Amino acid sequence: MKITDSIYQKTRLTNGIRVVTEQIPYVRSVSVGAWIVVGSRDENTKNNGISHYIEHMMFKGTSNQTASEIAQSLESVGGHLNAFTGKELTCYYAHVLDEHLPRAVEVIADILSNSTFDEAEMGKEKRVVIEELNTINETPEELIHDLFWYDVFPNHALGLSIVGKRQTVSDLSRQGILDYLAENYTADRIVIAAAGNVQHDEILKLVERAFEKFSSGTLPNYQAPSPRGTGRNIIENGSIQAHVCLGTQAYPYRDRRKFGLLILNTLLGSGMSSRLFQNIREKHGIAYSIYSYIDFMFDTGLFGVYVGTDGQNIDVALDLIHKELALLKTTSVSAEELERTKSQLKGNLMLSLEGTSSRMNRLAKMEIYLEDHYSFDDTLNEIERITVDELLGISSELFSEDRIFTTILKPPNAT
Repeated sequence: MKITDSIYQKTRLTNGIRVVTEQIPYVRSVSVGAWIVVGSRDENTKNNGISHYIEHMMFKGTSNQTASEIAQSLESVGGHLNAFTGKELTCYYAHVLDEHLPRAVEVIADILSNSTFDEAEMGKEKRVVIEELNTINETPEELIHDLFWYDVFPNHALGLSIVGKRQTVSDLSRQGILDYLAENYTADRIVIAAAGNVQHDEILKLVERAFEKFSSGTLPNYQAPSPRGTGRNIIENGSIQAHVCLGTQAYPYRDRRKFGLLILNTLLGSGMSSRLFQNIREKHGIAYSIYSYIDFMFDTGLFGVYVGTDGQNIDVALDLIHKELALLKTTSVSAEELERTKSQLKGNLMLSLEGTSSRMNRLAKMEIYLEDHYSFDDTLNEIERITVDELLGISSELFSEDRIFTTILKPPNAT
């Protein structure tokens, strides 16, 4: 399985902005994103939600365009403009036909450089974000993940909600936002990534001109979270079903053991053939939704298992999940199951990277977290080299009972 029909290039501009491209000549579209190394991890309990709120406000008008004109700028030519905020990264991205790449770069640069943060628009958008918060709080299968992050990373910024809290969002001021932008939206923290039918030299010229206002700053000096021991947090709410997350801190993005964890995650809880799905849903019939997931960051990671079940089945579901985790610590995965899982993981990765948007995401994250680029074949080889003994070692470390934390959101009177 060889991928040889794309060309990777990287340039660091004089102001510190990094530009990475992957030319895929057989497509007609380009996905381009401005990635900023800032997220809820850069916040505190007083300004929690500011990164996400700024992302919203970037679309509310600049000195050159109204909010309506921004919305129409790429949609009018069949393109797409959007953004998202995470724990450590914020991304403003577009997907357009290759001929409209200059327009896409100009629009993204304009909202990042010239947003006005009008006081009236700020008030309206605070109400919008609070409605978003209300939606999360009334959607227990989403809320449980916020609660779980808070439990796994207590007294640390990684435990803060990305959206924030009603009070902290309401208290955000225009000057506070401008100060936060000046500190965090600096050239050293910006990566421009583009994948598709793009010429590296062309986008370099576009970015140099459009992003010239950005000056150098400093990269974040993150403090690694303290290890989290075992525990259980039970919260009652008005939901009909119980929602449970359990897991632990895991490996950083640059840790090569992440490939073994990717295999374990696939084996445990990715898809209908996974052990958790087959056991808890198919065999015992006590859950509709059951899966595992992982997240990799600069200096840590997260492994989690989610299950939604009847309130009377919480202990049964947890017992079954713990037995599956324990089995991986004591019993080697068979050669046949390992090969099948590797094939599933490699296939999933390859299929997920067929579009230019996913390729752009991969390109940017490798630059941000690794300051390097690895081909698809490099990744496939890393997966292929994982052995049964490595999986045992990772399982013994991460699934130890003294480090698994459980968060439970349950109906009143549930056992």
